[in-house]
Amino acid sequence: MKVIRTISEMRNWVNATRQKGKRIGFVPTMGFLHEGHLSLIREARKFADQVVVSIYVNPTQFGPNEDFDRYPRDFQRDERLCRQEEVSVVFYPTNDEMYSPFHKTYIITEDLSGVLCGRSRPTHFRGVTTIVGKLFNIVQPDIAVFGQKDAQQAVIIKRMVADLNFPVEIKVAPIVREMDGLAMSSRNKYLTPQQRKEATVLYRSLQLAEKEYADGNTDIQSIKSKMRKLIETESSGKIDYIEAVDAETLDAPQLGKRDTLVALAVYFGNTRLIDNTILKKQN
Repeated sequence: MKVIRTISEMRNWVNATRQKGKRIGFVPTMGFLHEGHLSLIREARKFADQVVVSIYVNPTQFGPNEDFDRYPRDFQRDERLCRQEEVSVVFYPTNDEMYSPFHKTYIITEDLSGVLCGRSRPTHFRGVTTIVGKLFNIVQPDIAVFGQKDAQQAVIIKRMVADLNFPVEIKVAPIVREMDGLAMSSRNKYLTPQQRKEATVLYRSLQLAEKEYADGNTDIQSIKSKMRKLIETESSGKIDYIEAVDAETLDAPQLGKRDTLVALAVYFGNTRLIDNTILKKQN
């Protein structure tokens, strides 16, 4: 496994790999890897000869009062995990390498970035699409794998790829959960033991939505109200949002007629956790 820190060296590796006729899979991450990330690497390996993992905590996707400075970082551990997963290259650039002092260009997905997480994090997805676009240009992957936990991000990246004609196939891998249902996240380490225990209510609220829908309830406001009551009753979490949108377009849902994404964001102390499920359309 190679660790590459510069764009020029990364491009040289890409050119050499292409000349050998090898397919490149790509998993962009911000590091502090967990089993969810590793599942994306394994998924990428199914469709590619060589797998590149980027580890870069991207400053442009953090707001001014968010956790950029304290976002967990442990490159030695990340490198060890990538070696165990037989990753070909870890791309580990510096901020100076990725953004010049004169950087002025950003990628914005109109409308899609203003709903769900975009309401409370208005510049977040501008930073996500910009860095992913830059990484796609550098790594030039045949396929890239993202996680379903970041459902809005996956929809936005798919839209960006289609609109800007990136020659890369996007695959979305299922959410990986802890034994008690909590979606794996690098931010889970921020939780106190009590908050960690309470945070399991997020998954239980999504299971409640699934059960309501399976039992024939197609009143999305009713389902959201029951989810809210469960979270507020059984935890100290402060709800940022509980929303239902079309799983492909993020428009208003047509529950039963099209796949519906039920997504939530909840604060436990200063830690914001997200999770989601998809209610499948009825045949």
